[in-house]
Amino acid sequence: MKLLDYRDLVWTLVARDLKVRYRRSAIGFLWTMLQPLLTMLVLQMVFANLFRFQVDNYSVFALSGILFWNFFSQSIVASMNSLRGNASLLGKMPVPKVVFPLATVLAGVVNLLLALVPLFAIVIATGHSVRASILFLPVSIALAALFTLGAGLLLSPLAVFFHDVVELVGVAMTLLMYLTPVFYPMTIVPERWRWVVRFNPLRSVLEVFRDPIYLGKVPPLSHLSVVVVIVVLALVIGGKFFRRSSDRIPLYV
Repeated sequence: MKLLDYRDLVWTLVARDLKVRYRRSAIGFLWTMLQPLLTMLVLQMVFANLFRFQVDNYSVFALSGILFWNFFSQSIVASMNSLRGNASLLGKMPVPKVVFPLATVLAGVVNLLLALVPLFAIVIATGHSVRASILFLPVSIALAALFTLGAGLLLSPLAVFFHDVVELVGVAMTLLMYLTPVFYPMTIVPERWRWVVRFNPLRSVLEVFRDPIYLGKVPPLSHLSVVVVIVVLALVIGGKFFRRSSDRIPLYV
């Protein structure tokens, strides 16, 4: 079965996921824009003012990192819940099971695009320079989405087979957030521990997303090549595991 044959179903699932996420929210989609701003203000107060490390235009630096992290973490959690959450459809419709984690990642991309609105408002309000490198941002988002999809394909069957995986991944995500320079610069990490952050693959994907916005440059080809390899590995590993597990998924949901 070709995945493109089910594109209408994918977009229906995306629309449903977005509606469900904000169904009981008084301001709906505005939370996509407001939540990162509030988080950025807290980080601005705690890190930029209390810890006083030197980062030019910390608001843009932190907010771009927060948007990336929110997209990744929320999409991973949604992917892990996508198969069990669609158990009724899995039993009734002969569709490729991959459409469910795929739809959650695409819904995350829509949220990310909406959240870029306040980010660019902050960029303009703070006088941060906008350069032609911003045109590279769609490539950055695509790479982030493909990496997230690969991770989601790996974790979503595990969440079906072992329910504790969701809780374990939640703890791991907290640790991973602190090992990724989302809201702090690499320069404050002690030299002896810097290698831990440097070899974190998520750090590389984050920098490809943040560089066109914050640094106003396209990531170097050497760095971009590393990220492409990381993304391909994530998709291959996640895709193979998902394909081998797909026949057993209906037995556990």
